[in-house]
Amino acid sequence: MVETDGPDVCACERCPALVESRSRIVNGVGPDDAALVFVGEAPGANEDAEGEPFVGRSGSVLDDALRDAGLARADVRITNCVRCRPPENRDPSADELDNCADFLDRELDYVDPDLVVTLGKVPGQRVLDRDVAVTKEVGSVVDARLGGESRRVLVCLHPAATLYDRSQREAFEDAIQQAAALVGAGESDQSRLGDY
Repeated sequence: MVETDGPDVCACERCPALVESRSRIVNGVGPDDAALVFVGEAPGANEDAEGEPFVGRSGSVLDDALRDAGLARADVRITNCVRCRPPENRDPSADELDNCADFLDRELDYVDPDLVVTLGKVPGQRVLDRDVAVTKEVGSVVDARLGGESRRVLVCLHPAATLYDRSQREAFEDAIQQAAALVGAGESDQSRLGDY
């Protein structure tokens, strides 16, 4: 059984292990017409508890980088490849990613962003449909077919990478700055971000 409402998933039982481990479905948050969409892997414990993507330590790192780039969390949309917490925060399986793929495609078609930023290896590989060497490709912008459209995608490190390896922080922050510049953040008349 699957129920959706716009870009949100209201009910889904496609992945039995995830249905058992989740306390809720964690949908994307942010404007329905955001110019910039960040895509993570899957909810963790904090996200499952609060019902919002990137609210733990990784979320704080992302929020700080957004602020330094002239953006607020309310300016962008943040979502995940998989909307339910995998048991013990393991990576989502290939089947789980496949089961949720149409939800991400539907959300991107609904929002129609100017730029999609993948946060980490799993979303990078899911969105680009190929192996991604994130530390070597961070900051690269490529075109990818997502949903029904060709979209610009910027490869970025996961914010958690900066917590485990402080040397990754500069590359992460530079990629967020680049994403903001690509959508014209701070240019009042040239971006939808100025409307918020």
